[in-house]
Amino acid sequence: MMMRRTQWSTITSQILIISLLLIPVIVNGLNNEENKKDHEEEGECLHHKARFELVHRHDVRFMNDDDDELDRAEVMKGFIYRDSLRRSMMNKRLGLDHSSSSSLRRKDYETIQMPLISGRDYGFGEYFVQVEVGTQPSQKLWLVADTGDEFTWFTCKDTPDTYTTGGVRHKHHHKRNHKKKSRSRSRSAHRSRSGSKTKRRTRTRTKKPDPCKGVFCPKRSETFQHVSCSSSKCMFDLSNLFSLATCPRPSDPCQYDISYYEGSSAQGYFGTDTITVDLANGKKGKLHNVTIGCTKSMKNSKKLIEKTGGILGIGYGKNSIIEKAAIQYGRGMFSYCLVDHLSHKDVSSYLSFGTQKVKLLGEMKKADLILVPPYYGMKVTGISVGGQMLKIPPHVWDFDAKGGVIIDSGTTMTSLVPEAYEPVFEALNKSLGNVKRVSGDFGESRLCFSSEGFNMSTVPRLAIHFVGGARLEPPVKSYIIDFAPEVKCLGIERIKGPGASVIGNIMQQNYLWEFDLAQYTVAFAPSTCT
Repeated sequence: MMMRRTQWSTITSQILIISLLLIPVIVNGLNNEENKKDHEEEGECLHHKARFELVHRHDVRFMNDDDDELDRAEVMKGFIYRDSLRRSMMNKRLGLDHSSSSSLRRKDYETIQMPLISGRDYGFGEYFVQVEVGTQPSQKLWLVADTGDEFTWFTCKDTPDTYTTGGVRHKHHHKRNHKKKSRSRSRSAHRSRSGSKTKRRTRTRTKKPDPCKGVFCPKRSETFQHVSCSSSKCMFDLSNLFSLATCPRPSDPCQYDISYYEGSSAQGYFGTDTITVDLANGKKGKLHNVTIGCTKSMKNSKKLIEKTGGILGIGYGKNSIIEKAAIQYGRGMFSYCLVDHLSHKDVSSYLSFGTQKVKLLGEMKKADLILVPPYYGMKVTGISVGGQMLKIPPHVWDFDAKGGVIIDSGTTMTSLVPEAYEPVFEALNKSLGNVKRVSGDFGESRLCFSSEGFNMSTVPRLAIHFVGGARLEPPVKSYIIDFAPEVKCLGIERIKGPGASVIGNIMQQNYLWEFDLAQYTVAFAPSTCT
């Protein structure tokens, strides 16, 4: 998980309230028009589904001509290192208030879906989502999807609302500019027809790229609004998202400064804007007034959001896009189905708000969900190997005893505290006694062996048991993984305790996961994710 720090300074300020007098008829007309649009969009949600694509990081859209496939072992070690940093932040945040102030309600709305992409060859295990933000025009950006973060932010540029392409000057929202161009062209044509003997010179126009390509330009959006630093939202509601107390003037934007792993950090300001989603009937649905961040500067940004334009926080929280979208479109539900971690280009799955229609390879099972903002916890009772329950102390699965289990798409490897890891290791080690072991730089006390002549059917099935009787029985390839060429290893990490164990994204792959935030349940079933 991305590590964060907050820089707070003491400041006293007065809230300045500015009243703007507008003509009531105009205001009512605008409000009525806006409400009409909202009702129309709501009506679309009653009958049509929408989705966001989840795209594999190794997809052709993220590859450069000079991108080479990295060494598999180095990639896996990179996963493990980043997972360790992420877990340390998880354990810190689990000491925060776990209570929820959400008041979710069920509505008869249809589903939105976002496509997800998994990472493979760049040492990242994240999944990517394309998001359409702003209005008139909207701007499309790829973001890292993170279930361990509730904050959505974009890399931003405060550019003027003009730019040039092919020598033509474009200006947004100012129609009178087009009239000036027309008059200019008319005068030019008149001079040409008047028989001027001036020799025509041909100018080579240099095509200039759009400065907003790959970043969000809030000045181009008609619906973007700053959150002022003097507002109660900045001082209280956004404090858990690391808003700063700095407020030189009451009308200045509310700022944030977030620190992540490996020295990465992001600085910017808060705002609200509209997120557009695609409906299954080809039309558009909208999420209005979504709280977003506009990041103006970053440190070590290549490590933080390489090849993307920000982070989509799909963790749980009152400012999360997940809660807003789940209420508006998903009857309080969201779901995802992760593509195979080893999938190559052009493989997609979907993040949906509501239920997701994908091919299931087994029955849906349901378990209790524990909301531990921004994380999603599950009530585990034990682990079995080969049908035999292992001797693991109950407190390992208890959040109140500084234990518990988190399901996290941002963590690659499944990790267990020692009291759970050791029994799992011993059971699998014993069952694979006849397999040729391999030594090497694969990590401390890692169970690794040669893949030559290895038969997956000889590996006993591992199952995670939940309160209520549901069991997660992942395929063998999700816990005996390809670690290096011709080398397979146990894909479960041993971590220090006490603390929460984590079900990582490799263990989740090729399963449909449906989170019901209103009923506090999570359902799952094996799936092709298509």
